[in-house]
Amino acid sequence: MTYKETLDWMFAQLPMYQNKGKSAFNSKLDGIILFAEHLNNPHKKFKSIHVAGTNGKGSSSHLLASVLQEAGYKVGLYTSPHLKDFRERIRINGQKVSENWVVRFIQENKPFLSAKKLSFFEMTVGMAFSYFADEMVDIAIIEVGLGGRLDSTNIIEPEVSLITNIGFDHTDILGDTLTKIAREKAGIIKNKVPVVISEFNKETSVVFKNVAKEKGSEIIFAEESEFSKYKIGLLGLYQKKNVKGVLATLKTLRGFEVKETSIINGLKNVVENTQLMGRWQQIGTDPKIICDTAHNKEGISIVLEQLQKQKFERLHIVIGFVKDKDIDEISSLFPKNATYYFCSPKNFRGLDEKVLFKVFSDKGYIGNVYNSVNKALIAAKKQADANDFIYVGGSNFVVAEVL
Repeated sequence: MTYKETLDWMFAQLPMYQNKGKSAFNSKLDGIILFAEHLNNPHKKFKSIHVAGTNGKGSSSHLLASVLQEAGYKVGLYTSPHLKDFRERIRINGQKVSENWVVRFIQENKPFLSAKKLSFFEMTVGMAFSYFADEMVDIAIIEVGLGGRLDSTNIIEPEVSLITNIGFDHTDILGDTLTKIAREKAGIIKNKVPVVISEFNKETSVVFKNVAKEKGSEIIFAEESEFSKYKIGLLGLYQKKNVKGVLATLKTLRGFEVKETSIINGLKNVVENTQLMGRWQQIGTDPKIICDTAHNKEGISIVLEQLQKQKFERLHIVIGFVKDKDIDEISSLFPKNATYYFCSPKNFRGLDEKVLFKVFSDKGYIGNVYNSVNKALIAAKKQADANDFIYVGGSNFVVAEVL
């Protein structure tokens, strides 16, 4: 099998939450436990940090990896979803797993994967753990895919667990209250393993404290972490929230020497070290074009706050969503003084651009409909002057297409 044939098989034959939504969510850990045993339990052969949260877990994972890399360690990084290439999910010191390794892994395990009908996510988690074990990483940063308690990554025994924040996303699966969602995220807290909470919330903190007490785990709320002296290589006001949890996690981590210079350089050089994309990323000038993967109410609110601080003559917003978002609520967050370019990502879950247009236009927003993300961006570029500002977002898949 070629690399393309391998990916085609992976995406076509195995359920994937990013394409199919709730129907692809596997609500138990039996599959990944079985696969890990088949692979000789690779997750027990390296140390790790586990990262969960509604927003910020991807950025926090990359920041942690960058700092530990600057400290001289061989650092694995598992994140999801990818934007351009599947291999973005599995990296060591910023370098993606090779195409050959992916092909070989699937070929060797294809009979097992087919027979057991494992999910796409179970398969990729097993692949990442196996790769990190084979390459003998010093530590791996493992980002939760969805939720925490029943996420396939939750078979690891980390050195520290980090929960970034709790917000309303995937409520059809995780619950319709912050307390219910917090319980799912708190599922990554392990016996006697310290847990760091990036953002304090009175409602959810009770959940975290209770679970930590049950597990005999130290709990650290990172709100008071001093971060103002550090320059963060990721743009976006929301990174100030993420870095608090990152610093507290590094302070809590035992057995690894992380000097101040490593923290300074790791936070500053995170993009160069880890190749992170899609976080307030500039992809054009004159006019300035920014894309961001924020895709739920809390994340978009923070991004739009940053957007309003920018200097420009006119604002152009290229936007598309997936079907499971509360568009009626999210649409009200956006500014009226902008020209909108409504589109839909090329994905099974993409919300029809005409439906999106109607929700916004009924509230008085001005814009047009385009049948692809790239056509919407091209139209925005044509209409924008050099001093204007173009924002592209609403979904990981929208950003993936412009990148």
